[in-house]
Amino acid sequence: AVSGRALRGAARMGGQPPVRGLRGSPRARSAMPSWVIDRYGRNDVLRFTRDMVFPIIDFPNEVIIKVHAASLNPIDLSMRSGYGATALNMKRDPLKLKSADDEFPLTLGRDVSGVVMECGLNVSYFKPGDEVWAALPPWKQGTLSEFVVASGNEVSFKPKCLSHIEAASLPYVGLTAWSAVHKVGGLNQSNCSGKRVLILGASGGVGTFAVQLVKAWGAHVTAVCSGDASTLVTNLGADDVIDYKSGNLEEQLKALPLFDFILDNVGGSTEKWALNLLKKWSGATYVTLVTPFLINMDKLGVADGMLQTGVTVGSKTVKHLFKGVHYRWAFFMASGPSLDEIATLVDSGKIQPVIDEVFTFSEVPKAFLKLEGGHARGKTVINVISKK
Repeated sequence: AVSGRALRGAARMGGQPPVRGLRGSPRARSAMPSWVIDRYGRNDVLRFTRDMVFPIIDFPNEVIIKVHAASLNPIDLSMRSGYGATALNMKRDPLKLKSADDEFPLTLGRDVSGVVMECGLNVSYFKPGDEVWAALPPWKQGTLSEFVVASGNEVSFKPKCLSHIEAASLPYVGLTAWSAVHKVGGLNQSNCSGKRVLILGASGGVGTFAVQLVKAWGAHVTAVCSGDASTLVTNLGADDVIDYKSGNLEEQLKALPLFDFILDNVGGSTEKWALNLLKKWSGATYVTLVTPFLINMDKLGVADGMLQTGVTVGSKTVKHLFKGVHYRWAFFMASGPSLDEIATLVDSGKIQPVIDEVFTFSEVPKAFLKLEGGHARGKTVINVISKK
């Protein structure tokens, strides 16, 4: 996929990939505005600074992006509180060469829509001035900043039909849903038609994307959300909408025909009964995005946490396999090539952004409080280049 991206980029440049060295940043900038945290905690740990270190290109496949818009995801709340810090710090510094305090100041935010400013030596498929979007892995510095550095293979050309604010709402949730439905769940355009798909937690960022994705591939979609989100989810293409507040959810779902695929954004007690809603011995699959991987590592340390996680997923997989269904965990995976495919769906009108509220860059703490309040109907977006 990456080679195809390179060829396309070379064509954009007239057939010859540009020769580009590791140049300095624009105007030799050394600092930039950013929202950071210096310790883990609640919303009061968020701090605005104009002195965040300007990102530099350390590897020849990296690009520097001027951030036009970013968005918040539940992982930003978790990271602000320190959830997953053990695993993320191991990824940032696997050889433990740095001091314990080097993780701070930490910039949150995973989504970015913006414009390429600088390219490393090996980047031939983007050039300065290109409008791009991306979702960055959680161990990297985030996007609530004026500029951010990303690997070229994490970046994709922004859908032409979207503004930066609209585009910033999609990459993280889109790639999370893509991972769960396509990479882990095995659904695609050629095998999804007519399948019965159940999406638990359908009105959040991942849910609204997943509803549109499997509907674009021809599935029959049953969406579970609260009643006040039913109109939104129906407009996105859901065939049946179940209000989890209107009665016993398990009983309501048992009254429906069995499902071929379940995406669980909720977790908790849901897992105890949801797998019984799948068609047995038919290849039916349950995929959950709620896993104990990071919390196990926080509680038990890296080695014991990974061991415990492996035992858990292994035992659950085997147990459900004997019952005739597949049990899977899914995670966000940064991927420019996958964003290329998502961009095609967006530009063809099959997937649209769902934005709950837009905040200015100065209102980042307010945006976090909004997200923390829950019951979002789509995404919370930050207009980073706003002057207010």
